[in-house]
Amino acid sequence: MLSCFALIACIFPACAVVLLIEPVDAAERPVIVIGGNQAYPPYEFLDEEGNPAGYNVDLSKAIAEVMGMKISFRLGAWVDVRKALDNGTVDVLQGMSYSEGRAQVVDFSIPHTVVNHSIFSRVGVPPVDSFEALEGKEVAFHGRGFVHDYLAERNLNVRAVLTDTPADALRVVASGKHDYAVVASLPATFLIQQLHLTNVVPVARSVVSVKYCYAVKKGNTELLARFNEGLAILKQTGQYQVIYDKWLGVLEPRGISLGSIIKYGSLVTSLFLIALAGALLWSRTLKKQVAIRTADLEREVLERKRAAEELRLRQEQLVQADKMASLGVLVSGVAHEINNPNGLILLTIPIVAEAFCDARQVLDDYYRDHGDFELGGVSYSRIRDRLPLMLDDMHEGSKRIKRIVDDLKDFARSESGESMAPADLNIIAHAAIRLVDNSVRKSGCRFALSFAENLPLFRGNAQRIEQVVVNLILNACQAMEHQGTGKTIALETSAQPRDGTICLRVTDTGCGISAEDVPRVTDPFFTTKRNVGGTGLGLSVSAGIVKEHGGSLSFASDAGQGTSVSLLLPVLAAEVKKT
Repeated sequence: MLSCFALIACIFPACAVVLLIEPVDAAERPVIVIGGNQAYPPYEFLDEEGNPAGYNVDLSKAIAEVMGMKISFRLGAWVDVRKALDNGTVDVLQGMSYSEGRAQVVDFSIPHTVVNHSIFSRVGVPPVDSFEALEGKEVAFHGRGFVHDYLAERNLNVRAVLTDTPADALRVVASGKHDYAVVASLPATFLIQQLHLTNVVPVARSVVSVKYCYAVKKGNTELLARFNEGLAILKQTGQYQVIYDKWLGVLEPRGISLGSIIKYGSLVTSLFLIALAGALLWSRTLKKQVAIRTADLEREVLERKRAAEELRLRQEQLVQADKMASLGVLVSGVAHEINNPNGLILLTIPIVAEAFCDARQVLDDYYRDHGDFELGGVSYSRIRDRLPLMLDDMHEGSKRIKRIVDDLKDFARSESGESMAPADLNIIAHAAIRLVDNSVRKSGCRFALSFAENLPLFRGNAQRIEQVVVNLILNACQAMEHQGTGKTIALETSAQPRDGTICLRVTDTGCGISAEDVPRVTDPFFTTKRNVGGTGLGLSVSAGIVKEHGGSLSFASDAGQGTSVSLLLPVLAAEVKKT
């Protein structure tokens, strides 16, 4: 019986502890003292007014709020805070990197993020690519920090230069006293900018990545379980992601400044107006003398106007292309941040499922001998068959996240216009649907799909055609807004053997387009949604992409009745011969 409960506690430690917590009146709750490093931005630090701030601080406050705990912060030198945990004057450290050596003296929570460490040196110093390459060299790092313990555990022969803070380690390298420093990547980036250490650069990025956790004194499992439970609640409610994005999220690339736009826009406009005024003056002078020359000059002015308008269009398209390039960088960073924890989930869930499967016989024996019991707050008879199904659903959900992230990376990947290859329109449509799934759900309408079997291939750039399909579906979703219930969006593919083409048609029962506007929908800058941010470039760019592929876009619509858009593409010559 005791071995059975030990096994249950190993599989579900947090649940086992929470069941033992008695309700305590708010006035009688003890204050939990949370320790942290006063100089480890952006994770934890003292702000200009001396108040605790940073990612760890906000995370601890949020956990305390959802768990109903009273807390106070004690931020100081890391060496002192470590000693305070040992002697019991601090109950928990809110940010401590995991290592096997440290796990012998403290208990760690589930990780709340991952910290990467890099090697830094002055500009001009020979670079290194690993910890092993530092043997025999003078290396500065934070005393009693993770790097200190890491090097000690591996017995690397480096000449250690211990500093009070990560900032001091970077300063001694910048001053020329020592050649290398090993510091956590994100704090080092903040400190280099804050201290203006322009001659210090990373020479080996992410030489070691480590789980960043809460830590309590060995054996304090009850307190650790409360922080684990609070962290799980924050992740479920999305509050954890808000805190993560605030302090550690991907920085948005800086765009063109308003001042530069005004400056260069004024210059181009002034030059254009001067040229136009000169042309008009010259035309008026010669009009009386040579009528033919006047007509030539008028045509020249019109050509310049057309050229200026074309230039304006190209500039807008370049801005749009720059935004898409920035989106690609952002998607790559976000995909990396999502794939890391999602990969951990994909790896862990099968292990948990296998562990429960191995323990199931023991649990069944205990159930048969002693009757029903609770497991994770639920009776074993109820959860016995449901838990494997729940784990399977979680595993499938994680795989779906991975597919969506891969689709986003493919959609944002930069491809040259000449990258033409045989492509399947059905596959492209499926990928586009996955990208806009959230928008379709928000529209509240029914989404009907019909894909032709054995659809012939076409020759083209799959990513660019996918961009067209995404634009058509999003336009249909926007047309359904505020249209009430019972509305439908339909997407279907078909072959047109007589014309040697394949067709993708998107139909909606939304607001429709007026008869006078239908011929203008692909004109640059024409939009009926300017009041909600429409630029008038979406269908124009889409029509250009389709034209490059030798295809066409056609529209059929009645105001208030809905719209049907047909995308026609020529099939491969080899496919035509087959038919």
